[in-house]
Parts: sequence; C-alpha cells; structure tokens
Amino acid sequence: MSNEILWVLFALINFALLIGVYRFFGKSGLFVWIGMSTVLANIQVVKTVEMFGLNATLGNIVYGTAFLATDILNEKYGKKEARKAVWMGFSTLIIMTIIMQFAILFNPGQNDIAQPALQALFGLVPRIALGSMLAYIVSQYFDVWLYAKLKKLFPSDRALWIRNNGSTMISQLLDTSIFCFIAFFGLYPFEIWLEIFITTYIIKFIVAALDTPFFYMAKKMPHSE
Repeated sequence: MSNEILWVLFALINFALLIGVYRFFGKSGLFVWIGMSTVLANIQVVKTVEMFGLNATLGNIVYGTAFLATDILNEKYGKKEARKAVWMGFSTLIIMTIIMQFAILFNPGQNDIAQPALQALFGLVPRIALGSMLAYIVSQYFDVWLYAKLKKLFPSDRALWIRNNGSTMISQLLDTSIFCFIAFFGLYPFEIWLEIFITTYIIKFIVAALDTPFFYMAKKMPHSE
C-alpha cells in the first residue's frame, strides 16, 4: 500500500475514532482525546515520510484531531470548556516531556534494548520541544477565540463548515509559523526552511478539510457529559 493511500486511510481512521470516543464517552471523551492526541503527535513527529513527492512528518493528522475536538467543544459546550481542554492538553504535553526526560536519564541495564529508542523518541532538542509547546498553546487558544467569533458572524448550522474550516485552517497557519520559526529557522538555508514551512502547512490544511464531515456528525449527536 502506498504512503498516499495509507495517509488518507489513516486520517479517516483518526477522525472516526475521535467521533467514536465522543459518541460513547461524551464531553469527557473529548478531553481525554485532546490530551492523548498531543502526546501521540509529539511521538509521531520524529518520523518523516514521503508523500506526493514531499517530505513530511507523521504527527500532523493526530495533531489535527485536537483542533477538531476543541471545535466540537466550542460548538456544543461553549468557549469556556474548549479553553479548559486546551490547557489540559498543554499540561499533558508538559508532564509527558518532564517525566520522559527523567526516564531516559536512568542508566540502562546490561540487557536493556529500549534506551536508544526512548532517546530517539523523547530526547527532544530543547528548541524543538519549546517550539512544539508554544505553537500548541498559542494556536489552540487562538482557534477557540476565532471559532467563537465566527460563530457570532455565521450562527446558522449551514455555516458550520465556515466556522470549522475557517478557525482550524487559520489557527494551523499560526501553529506552523510559530513551530517552524522556533524549531528550524536558521538551521537550514531560507529556501529549505520555506519548503518545510509550506509543506507542513499544506498537509495540515488538507487534514483540516478532511475533518469537515466528521464535525457535522458530532454536531448531530446529542449533548453528553
């Protein structure tokens, strides 16, 4: 199976699982999903894949589901609950980073086989870790604010796609700008840095567009705590 087909299938599975979690666990499921997705995204981001002739990181899909989850919370439970979820996700990311930094400091046993893999996954360069955390909190907070503004401007259910896509796509542009600037600017020639930036955003843009039908599904589900 090609990476391109697998990527589309992977995206659909991620969004379907999110909707399933919301269906069975309600609002609490969305809070759990946001914490889980921030951790998974920062693990997957260390893996690069080639798709459509472009090099990209793998974590963009599951990271995009966090934006969908906050949009669902904003739409159905209000801005306050969406902001709470953002801070829960941010706290989860910080806690995971701290705990795993200590974990890899332990001297491995003579027969240990996990240390190199753990170092590769969690031995994040401070600059990349800082860029990831700052991009997350700023872009997610902005997404919550922008969604609420768009909901006032376009309150009709027929305009759900405007609220969802508008807030997510613009927020993802902010996220990509902050992360790429902090993590990579100056490490590569400007042309290479710009290619990384554009490629990353294009993928996030596509992910944001793919989540639209799942957002409509969530909207039709009954409110649940």
